[in-house]
Amino acid sequence: MKKAGAHVSIAGGLFHAPDEAKALEADAFGMFVKNQRQWFAPLPDDNAVNWFRFHLASSRIRPEDVLVHGGYLINLGNADQERFQKSFDSFLAEAKTVDRLGLKLFNFHPGAHVNLSTPKEAISRIAGAVNRAAEETESVVFVLETMAGQGTVIGSRFEELAEILSQLKDPTRAGVCIDTCHIFSAGYDLRTEEEFEKTMEEFDRLIGFSFLKGMHLNDSKNPLNSRCDRHESLGKGHLGLFPFEKIASDKRFDNIPLILETPNREIWKDEIRFLHDKAVAEK
Repeated sequence: MKKAGAHVSIAGGLFHAPDEAKALEADAFGMFVKNQRQWFAPLPDDNAVNWFRFHLASSRIRPEDVLVHGGYLINLGNADQERFQKSFDSFLAEAKTVDRLGLKLFNFHPGAHVNLSTPKEAISRIAGAVNRAAEETESVVFVLETMAGQGTVIGSRFEELAEILSQLKDPTRAGVCIDTCHIFSAGYDLRTEEEFEKTMEEFDRLIGFSFLKGMHLNDSKNPLNSRCDRHESLGKGHLGLFPFEKIASDKRFDNIPLILETPNREIWKDEIRFLHDKAVAEK
């Protein structure tokens, strides 16, 4: 069964996220747990937690179909000790919030080496941070996001994500989120049946579909291998509609949150309906 939704707002309170998802007729959603451009926020109190859980239950969206997104400031690959510690503290606080809310999937950008270390050293630093955070949380699954390849960012190649996963003490507490815009911008083609299968076969060989915990469904404003992260509405960019029709109709992508981060919020409901319709049509 396909679980489609969008990355919704928490403006005014965490409980607004499931309400917006329900209004979109979604059965999954993405969200931040605090302002994504601030380092820290207090952990939600009992009232905020209970109110969120009530609204989530009212939406009839399962906790496992919520893909929380980590803050943009966090960089677990930074070799500067002070900046790394600030990133880790923010990362851990968000992970603990995921636990408190009764959620599970915590998606985050792996980080960048910012020319202060080698990519290999940054990969080990990221893995070490995830290991520490897993020890200090109960059931959070730490989901590495595929990246577009800008600058010194880690995670634009499946091999890099596989190496991080290989260094984790408990692989059951980790996974990967494929962002369609990001991998296309990083050089993985999805536009034809042949290219889509080639990319997914490589993902399965290097990482494995058992680690696929969610997807961000975004078209791309920029062409293949552009190394540029600019999202577009489904079918309006260089990817076209085929990859999204394929994902919606392919059982390999059942029962994981498929989350829109497309730029036009006004058509999210239509895009979600498109994904559901394609899933039903192929049954």
